[in-house]
This record gives sequence, structure tokens and C-alpha cells, in this order.
Amino acid sequence: MQKVSDANLVKLATYSAIAVASILVAGKAYAWYLTGSLSIKASLIDSLLDTFASLLNFIAIYHALRPADDEHRFGHGKAEALASLGQSIFIAISATWLLKEIIERFYKPEPLIFSHLAVIVMICATVLTFFLILGQRYVIKRTKSLAVSSDSLHYQTDLLSNTGVLLCFYLSSYFNISYFDTGVSALISIYLLHSTWSIAKKSFDILMDRELPREIIESITKIAQSHHKVLGIHDLRTRSSGQNEFIQMHLDLDKDISLHQAHMIADEVALEINKIYPKAEVIIHQDPVSGDPKNPL
Repeated sequence: MQKVSDANLVKLATYSAIAVASILVAGKAYAWYLTGSLSIKASLIDSLLDTFASLLNFIAIYHALRPADDEHRFGHGKAEALASLGQSIFIAISATWLLKEIIERFYKPEPLIFSHLAVIVMICATVLTFFLILGQRYVIKRTKSLAVSSDSLHYQTDLLSNTGVLLCFYLSSYFNISYFDTGVSALISIYLLHSTWSIAKKSFDILMDRELPREIIESITKIAQSHHKVLGIHDLRTRSSGQNEFIQMHLDLDKDISLHQAHMIADEVALEINKIYPKAEVIIHQDPVSGDPKNPL
């Protein structure tokens, strides 16, 4: 059987997220209509955000997966980061608005209407979200897609909120205390705000060409220096864009070897790096030194 490409996996994850989010919005809207629960409303808003985020990711991924062209020589990978940054801003505004409504409900509590049908809807939503997250984790592990990672973060929040809603719904109805409902709603909103910071930071790092993590830089350095004809390396620069990494470095090589030999060594180093980081574009400059990298010509 032919292996599904990373690009198709990312697209499939996006299609699945849109479909699941649409189902969740319809189900939770009906559950909120039946009960008037503020925590269900908070979870509904969360699912609406998920739908918006998944649609935004679909557009971003469509552009990010396009190959490099004459006007975008490094590809279109930053479209994912732009979409994720837009998501974080939208979510922060919505979560803040929800907190305002929670404060109002705290001072003017309203009784909940218990509904077995609403409980069934929330259980189904929780199970559906759980299986979506499992699929997304597989895609993230294989593709390292920021867009899918951001989407998965939304649905992990949704999974927690669904569980919390079910718990507080039973507690509020059993003890007839509406503050359980209000409290869970507040926790969901705070968690949403926390999640936006994580998404925004990752997106901003990519847009600002932040270096790859230190452990990756150390790994690249070790690979390059392990070649028996490499005397040293310097000016190592790294960045990421979408699913791709860009690596640039200077190799110190013996000044007496031929240009052809220097080129072959650089190719061999790049090949070893690509074995570990197959999506990286590696650019290597060769510097001649007199047997000692501290005394270049």
C-alpha cells in the first residue's frame, strides 16, 4: 500500500477538524437551548472558535503547502504561522468577552434545567473530540505541522471543557447550586487565554525567524563535526518556516584540497544532516584553513 504523503495527511487532519467542529457546534447549541447552562455555552463558544480556527488553518495550509516560486523563494510556510497568530488574537478577544458574561452571571445566577438529552449530546461530543485528537497527534508527530498543532490545542481544550461541563452539570443539578456551572465556565475561559499565549509565541517565533531549539542546533553541530575532514564549523544559522527548516553554516576545510573535494565534503555533511532532518534545506559554504581552523588564510 502506498504511504500517504505528509501534505495529504495535513489536509486530511484539517478536513476532519472542520467536520468534527461543525458537528460539535450543532450539538452543543441544541444542548444549550435545552438547559441554559453557561458552562455549555462556554463550551459552545470554544467549539465555534475551533470551527473558525480549522477553517483558517485550511486556508493557511492550502497556501503553505504550495511549492516555492519566483516571488517566494523560501516557500509559503509562514502562512501557517500567520494563521495561528490570527487565531490567538481572535480567541483572546472571545475568551475575554466570555469572562465578562461569567462575572455578570456570578452576581445574577440563573437556575439550570437538567436534560438527559443534553448530557447525551455532551458525552458524544467528548468521545468524538477524543478520537479527533488521537488522529491529530499522529499527524503532528509525523509532519510537525504548526497549524495542526494549534488546532489540536483547541480540541484538547474542548475535551477538558466537555468533561468539566458534564461534571458541573450533574453537581449543579444535584445540589441546585449554579456556582458550579459559573466556576467551570471561568476555568474554561482562563485556559483559553493561556492557550492563546502558547500559540501566539510559537507563531511569533517563526515569523521572527527564531533559531531552532538548542538541542537541534547541538545535534546539527555534532553531525557536521563528525565528518573526518571537517576541521570546524562557524556561522551556523537556523530557522523554520511551516514544516521546513533552513540550515546555513560555514565548514572549515584544509586549504590544500581541491574545490571538487570541498564540494563533495559539503554534500556529504548535508546528506547526513538530511538523514536526521529530512525536510531541512541545508546551505553550506566552504572556508579554506591552514590545517588549523583558528588560523584561516
